[in-house]
Amino acid sequence: MVKYYYKKADKIFRKKILRLFSLLVLFIGLVIVFYIFYPLVSWQIYFAPALASSKIQTPIPRSAVVNSSEIGSLISQAGNLLSGVDYTNAQNWFPGFNSSSKNQPKIPYYTISIPKLKINNATVSTRDNNLAIHLVNYQGTAVPPDNGNAVIFGHSTLPQLFNPNDYKTIFANAYQLKIGDKIYTSVNGVTYVYNIFNISVVEPSDTSIFQQDYDNSYLTLVTCTPPGTIWKRLILKAKLEKI
Repeated sequence: MVKYYYKKADKIFRKKILRLFSLLVLFIGLVIVFYIFYPLVSWQIYFAPALASSKIQTPIPRSAVVNSSEIGSLISQAGNLLSGVDYTNAQNWFPGFNSSSKNQPKIPYYTISIPKLKINNATVSTRDNNLAIHLVNYQGTAVPPDNGNAVIFGHSTLPQLFNPNDYKTIFANAYQLKIGDKIYTSVNGVTYVYNIFNISVVEPSDTSIFQQDYDNSYLTLVTCTPPGTIWKRLILKAKLEKI
């Protein structure tokens, strides 16, 4: 006598669902791990080579080392992005800083050009913080060509997505700038030339970039780094060239 065994269809279905759910959980876990540690990978791909040929001052080693401090920083920045922090608002880039100045700048906007990055007459607003539609001269900082420090914020993203005419990608290649490169500002029809003299990378908690030095006219460009992340802030400081 031959015995026949039958498997219930619902048990087979449940096993398939369980298997698919397990694979989904595994996939989500891998995506989260990659997302958190992507800045280190990006650092090695895009930024480390630039460091090798530039006199940059940075707290991140040229060869990124994973330690408890760096992992904590990576998890923190990932949490900020996942929590819905709006990084098109310049005020959210340095959470510990709030400008106490209520003075309205004399001009609502001006333009900057950076030939090395093919950026030509990009608008810099002095009145609002919307980085999706223009660069931002942070309120409470100087405006060119006045003495002081004009702090200019601009978005970055993956270098392969760079578009000098798109304010959401405009500073994606800012890491390629070196000491001695020029930045041109046009204010009320007059062009001023600034030379980059200092490049650094800081934590979002470091608000020293907003300090005002009135012995000359300075520009400070600020963007996120490594490209495509919000982990650190790339700072490029330039000084007005004497006419």
